[in-house]
Amino acid sequence: MHLVAISGSLKQSSANSALVRAFAAATPGLVEVWAGLGDLPHFTPDDDGGAPVASLRAAVTRADALLIATPEYAGGMPGSLKNALDWLVGTGELYDKPVAVVSAAPSRERGQHARRWVEEVVRMQGGHVVDSFTVTTDDDPRTVLGRVVDAFDHARI
Repeated sequence: MHLVAISGSLKQSSANSALVRAFAAATPGLVEVWAGLGDLPHFTPDDDGGAPVASLRAAVTRADALLIATPEYAGGMPGSLKNALDWLVGTGELYDKPVAVVSAAPSRERGQHARRWVEEVVRMQGGHVVDSFTVTTDDDPRTVLGRVVDAFDHARI
């Protein structure tokens, strides 16, 4: 299985970015971190988005499954993550793709609104959300990754 992980945060010290990096470090060769979120232009249907968008689309295409780690801003997902997902609308890379959605937050009660937004956008594009949960700083990244991998296994990818 080849898993592509995307952090929805542009913040340098983001817990979500740290989480996807920890996943990749814990499983060399299994998890690829796509870190081009800040390079994407604003979504414009009349434009192809150039190399940054091509990089995103290629990463999602080569993935057997996708892990999206999203912070919650103002009760939803960050605009930069929504922009990235918008670039996938017309070309169908998410269609039939298993996706796990996580949110690194100080408590389990946080992140649920952002995850719900991501889930909805993924489903609208034909993706299959196999798991969605909040990760706290007390959680061991390997345990969290095990839960994600189990969800993908149950989805039979």
